[in-house]
Amino acid sequence: MISKKEEKPKVAAEVDDDEPDDWDKRIFSTGCAVEQDKLNECYWAKKDWRSCKKEMERFRECWKRQGNDERTETKDA
Repeated sequence: MISKKEEKPKVAAEVDDDEPDDWDKRIFSTGCAVEQDKLNECYWAKKDWRSCKKEMERFRECWKRQGNDERTETKDA
C-alpha cells in the first residue's frame, strides 16, 4: 500500500498536439515550414549547425523567395 507521502506525482494534462500553436502558425506563415523542419532535423541529428549548411542555405533561399525579408524587416549581416 502506498502512503500519501509516497504517491506518484501528478502528470500534467496532455496537450492536444494536433492544433498548431502560435509558434507553428508563425513558421507556416513564412511559407518555409518544410525547409525549417529539415533544418531542425539536421541540427538535432548532428548537434552542430555548421554541419547543416545545405539545409540553412535552402531555408535562406525560401525565406527570400517568400518575401520574408521585407515582411519581417530582416537585414543580411
